[in-house]
Amino acid sequence: MNKILYFSASNYPMRNVLLVILLTTLTSCEYFNAKKIASETILEEELKTFNWNAIDIYPVFETCDAEASKELLKTCFETTLSNHISNALAQETIVVHEDLNDTINLEFLISDKGVLRLKNISANDKTKEAIPNIETILTHSLSNLPALLPAIKRDQPVKSAFTLPIVIEVN
Repeated sequence: MNKILYFSASNYPMRNVLLVILLTTLTSCEYFNAKKIASETILEEELKTFNWNAIDIYPVFETCDAEASKELLKTCFETTLSNHISNALAQETIVVHEDLNDTINLEFLISDKGVLRLKNISANDKTKEAIPNIETILTHSLSNLPALLPAIKRDQPVKSAFTLPIVIEVN
């Protein structure tokens, strides 16, 4: 005689427990959910690590070698600008009643189009009193600068700000 065995859940309580554990694990597991990262989240994370105060390439006058290193470009930019301003000051007739020795700090803004603008002139009161038209002279000296290419950050032209000290000595 053949006996047929029927298995029922009541005969195997351990099987029910395993089935419940398996179903609970599968339905509550985060493994099957694909984690999506929004582009805004990626952008925010990258912006946190981004150094906004540093530029990749300094502004460059057309007279400078565009293939030079970052430090050489900075030196060329500052030297060209300083020499241009010094030459403009040397051509002016400045009459003072006492010796003058001061360092004037010129703050510049350079647009992403390469337009240079004098933002601020910091000089002591004695210099401003001795040379009342110093701001006009300095602003006028910038009108005929060589063409300027803007600073570059991550292959994009960006605005930049610079401070350039100019030593004024009048005897």
